Amino acid sequence: MDHLTFLNRLPKTETHLHLEAALPYALLQSLDAEAFAEPPASWRKDYRYESFDEFSQQVLLFAGTWFTSVERYRQAARAVFAGLLEQNVRYLEVSVTSGIFEYYKLDPRTVLAAVREEVPGELEVRLFMGIHHTGYNEAMGPVLDDSVTWPELDGYDLQGKEDVPVGDWAPRLWRRAREHGKFTKAHAGELCGPDFIRWVLDEMGVQRLEHGVRAIEDPALVKRLCEENIVLDVCPISNLKLGVVPSLSEHPVIALSEAGVRCTLSTDDPIAFGNTLTGEYVAMAEDGGVSLEALVEFARNGFQAALVEEDIRARWLAELEQAVNSL
Repeated sequence: MDHLTFLNRLPKTETHLHLEAALPYALLQSLDAEAFAEPPASWRKDYRYESFDEFSQQVLLFAGTWFTSVERYRQAARAVFAGLLEQNVRYLEVSVTSGIFEYYKLDPRTVLAAVREEVPGELEVRLFMGIHHTGYNEAMGPVLDDSVTWPELDGYDLQGKEDVPVGDWAPRLWRRAREHGKFTKAHAGELCGPDFIRWVLDEMGVQRLEHGVRAIEDPALVKRLCEENIVLDVCPISNLKLGVVPSLSEHPVIALSEAGVRCTLSTDDPIAFGNTLTGEYVAMAEDGGVSLEALVEFARNGFQAALVEEDIRARWLAELEQAVNSL
């Protein structure tokens, strides 16, 4: 059995995905076949973004064109979920961006409810509110404060450009979220180094890191991540195309895993990178030189970190072992 076939069949999780940036390109083509006739240049394997701002502008163009209504969110969610099931994904953590709600004056609870209604029975989904560093403002502050009580929401994720200052609203909101049973994450350790990782751990009390790969620059921080069992939701192709790493064979997820840090693999923003979850695994095998055993461990880590009941976790892990034994 070749790598692609095995890794596609392998039960997997996707724990670092932005719904707006997971928009299937075919939906944009259905809006304007001429404007979106060809996939973006950034889908090429050799493409590298010149800056994070260039990347952000491309995502904003695509997302802003599509996500203008609740029904558009529903359509996108349906397509994204179907695509993940085709890759044998059992569990998904996906964020929706508060800034889109603000810009198009959409009711977040209505959007969340619509997305939830599209979840197929074969997929467990946890919905996160993704908030940029400047996303808590006069318009959205009261909404976000109230959102900690919403049953439609499972957690919060600080996202966006890491070097933009974060106000004291974030530690306060993240603390209140946990008091209401929500799970908290943050993007850190991609554009900025170990100091920002420490800040989100110490000041925001995050329970998971999105990216976190630059922790490798500080052995003491690596040790702390191991001791505190902080999982890193890593997106190798994203890191490569944004210039965080020079190559997949030099990706820090390899050394971090060898040091005992638990890492998962995800896609981040597929519309900006032209990637799939199975493609991430295949790329790490073929271009990163990572063994199938190590890739299986990434999948296993995802199930172990999943926000589910233990009987569900045990069933998934048993399915994973069955897949491995059939190799």
